[in-house]
Amino acid sequence: MDELMPVSSRCRFGVPGLDAVLQGGLPTGHLYLLEGQPGSGKTTLSLQFLLEGVKSGERCLYITLSETAEELVEVAASHGWDLHGIDLFELSSVEEVLGEGRNQSVFHSWEVELGETVRLIRQEVARIEPVRVVFDSLSELRLLAQDPLRYRRQVLALKQFFAPLNTTVLFIDDLTSEGRDRDTHLHSISHGVISLERFALEFGAARRRLQVQKLRGQSFIAGYHDLSIHTGGVQVYPRLVAAGHHVPFDNEATLSGVPQLDALTGGGFLRGTSTLLTGPAGTGKTTLALQYVGAACARGEHCQVYEFDERISTLLGRAETMGIPLSRYIEQGLLDVVQVDPAEMSPGEFTWRVFRAVREQQCKMVVIDSLNGYLSAMPQEKHLLLQMHELLAFLNQSGVTTFLINPLFGLVGSLDTGQLNVSYIADTVILLRFFEAKGRIRKAISVIKNRSGKHEDTIRELFIDGRGLRVGEPLANFRGVLTGTPEFIGEGRPLLESRDA
Repeated sequence: MDELMPVSSRCRFGVPGLDAVLQGGLPTGHLYLLEGQPGSGKTTLSLQFLLEGVKSGERCLYITLSETAEELVEVAASHGWDLHGIDLFELSSVEEVLGEGRNQSVFHSWEVELGETVRLIRQEVARIEPVRVVFDSLSELRLLAQDPLRYRRQVLALKQFFAPLNTTVLFIDDLTSEGRDRDTHLHSISHGVISLERFALEFGAARRRLQVQKLRGQSFIAGYHDLSIHTGGVQVYPRLVAAGHHVPFDNEATLSGVPQLDALTGGGFLRGTSTLLTGPAGTGKTTLALQYVGAACARGEHCQVYEFDERISTLLGRAETMGIPLSRYIEQGLLDVVQVDPAEMSPGEFTWRVFRAVREQQCKMVVIDSLNGYLSAMPQEKHLLLQMHELLAFLNQSGVTTFLINPLFGLVGSLDTGQLNVSYIADTVILLRFFEAKGRIRKAISVIKNRSGKHEDTIRELFIDGRGLRVGEPLANFRGVLTGTPEFIGEGRPLLESRDA
């Protein structure tokens, strides 16, 4: 690879996520290709590219062959932008370019149109002397050329024209004239290629993603990166690479505030580990996670809860009845409870939100409730489990304690984890089950595995009432608790009862 260019000589896009993918921006003074189907965000992204240049005091030129100046102003206004400072050169009408004499020539009309169009473009560039240029789009130039060979020669001539000017040029190609196939000739003459894609799911909002296909002389984050378009412009969510984000942290235990529960887990979970709370619906998985969240907030640590299934108001109300003042912690800025709609949010955007919470807010504990909500709501998304594994690796290397909630199918009887690989996804697994005793439905808790240290292999009763969460003595007088239909095999101390009784 060529020697890497310093950041100071790079041309930033003004999109934080994309500049992170490009590791500083585009090398200046070269020609780049921005390609994608209509609606993928090319115009919005190119306007942000020029607006960033205006902020830096650079002359910027937008050459449009496809859209009118009024349409560009409307796009900018929808994002709250003012295009003042950007020179717009509009060539949407051949009559405006050639006048009434366009048919008084011995040449074919398309030969005249192409030659005059390119001449006017060169004339405008020479007059303005821009630092940044956007050429929108090559499809119209391809139509004017008629012949593929003539078109490629003209594109190459434009590249040679811009080369000595030290101008950073962004060619836009909407792929409509080539049957949506990539033009390998454009790829070969471009210093870099950025591809945008838009695709619809069977349910939910359309997804968009970006890929840097090549970038000469500079390293970048390869692969697909999710992006979205909101009021304010394009937001790119770089693919998370956990290996590059390790930070030192104290390998101390994370306590719950319930001594019996901490004893069950071998003195608490170590920081930088992930715990899977699994069991049928109603066994207390979310309550158990909130117990740890409340204890962390009481220690002054920032926590994040991402709620896929339950409404936030219901969650907060349930926590208050157990004596966990989550609302107070939210007011103090120690806790954020985020309602996630996976039909509207891509996996990349979710990962980016968690990443920013850890990096910018020094978050120490993350709860994802639940994995079923995350996986089931996006059945068409690919490699979700791999993305989740990379996210967990990042959280672990950042010293964050993570709780993943995964409901089991069914209430009693055999265990069914669905398609989730439990051992692959978490460091610690806690199983909660129902069991019947003395004519009542009760709950049991046990630690199945703990990679970070020792743990009890006992099965204890879990009791939740208005005064919080309690863990009882080992269920030594029962056999078959994990099956949900235990057998009483002896006399012993009574099971837990409500403290309000």
